[in-house]
Amino acid sequence: SYCRYANQQQQEFLSSLETVVLTIFLSIIIIMTVFGNLLVMVALCKDRHLRSKKTNYFIVSLAFADLLVAVVVMPFAAVELTTGQWRYGQIFCLVRTSLDVLLTTASILHLCCIALDRYYAICCQPLVYSHKMTPVRVAVMLGSCWIIPTFISFLPIMQNWNAIGIEDIVKRRALTGGSNDTSCVFLVNQPYALICSAVAFYVPLALMVLAYQRIYVTATTHARQIETLQRAGSAPASGSPSTDQAAVVNSRMRVETKAAKTLAVIMGCFCLCWAPFFITNVVDPFIHYSVPWQLWTAWLWLGYINSGLNPFLYAFLNRAFRRAFLMILCCGDERYSRQGSCSYRQTHGSLNGNCATSCHEKTSVPSEAAGPQPKVPQQHFTSDDRLPGPGSTSRW
Repeated sequence: SYCRYANQQQQEFLSSLETVVLTIFLSIIIIMTVFGNLLVMVALCKDRHLRSKKTNYFIVSLAFADLLVAVVVMPFAAVELTTGQWRYGQIFCLVRTSLDVLLTTASILHLCCIALDRYYAICCQPLVYSHKMTPVRVAVMLGSCWIIPTFISFLPIMQNWNAIGIEDIVKRRALTGGSNDTSCVFLVNQPYALICSAVAFYVPLALMVLAYQRIYVTATTHARQIETLQRAGSAPASGSPSTDQAAVVNSRMRVETKAAKTLAVIMGCFCLCWAPFFITNVVDPFIHYSVPWQLWTAWLWLGYINSGLNPFLYAFLNRAFRRAFLMILCCGDERYSRQGSCSYRQTHGSLNGNCATSCHEKTSVPSEAAGPQPKVPQQHFTSDDRLPGPGSTSRW
């Protein structure tokens, strides 16, 4: 009897300890997600150079969606996970689930729009990019990122279209916890699983893969052109020098290549975080809903974690965002303001010695003594839409 009592006490202690550790872990995820995405939004609001880049409108909208995930979705999911009960009723269960689907779908659609924006900027003629990415077109794309998810979230979920044909299974799952009021069960039938997963993940993923494949090919081609330019510049030739033009082309191409790599990293993190969930979401209805709830919970929170990753990817991989973050966290330290202003002038063609010295940057410009430079076609560059974040010369 004593041994049984001791074992029971030990199990209760371990259960309480696990709950405390889990609560701390989930709280850290939520706090870091809120902090990081708020920092991105404040940086874009305060930094006029960041606001001048069209791509950054998608980034701030993405940060807003991720912030809503952390504020509206994750806390209720954390309470349900740590207590083992849903305490907010069936109506709010449907609302929370709808918001979950809407916001996570909006996130990947934003990443898809960013990839398409980069594709038009890098792979198309400047006039084509200006024609495609007008302010009206950007607004329409942003609106689509929020409207399209509504048709696979609130509309079908509030009407219970996702549960047609599996009502008995849903009821049995809901009553497993003891009563229908203390559980929030979300199961989907086969048609909804296929349609929702295609719209929210697989179709945007395919578009992003195609866009980044074309960006990679274009970046590789331009890298070869730059290498040819540099080799030709080291040999004597007749004609007028064009070293400034070569330096600007070289700098801008480095920016575009780094931008593509950074956005590919962001997309890759999203895929690694959400692919397990969406694969399980498609497979589970075809294997009679036999996936354990623990696995579902793990995949779901892995996807939530992605909402907190993007701001830190910007901070570590993008110099313009990193400078803006430091400006905010250091209460507007003048050093970062001067550095950003100088970087912006360098990027847009003000390649003068004073600027490079004040920013502790060395801008490499070929000497006229090296000989004239061949003329480089600039069909892939515009001064308005090239940089991932004005103030960043080669840090993407």
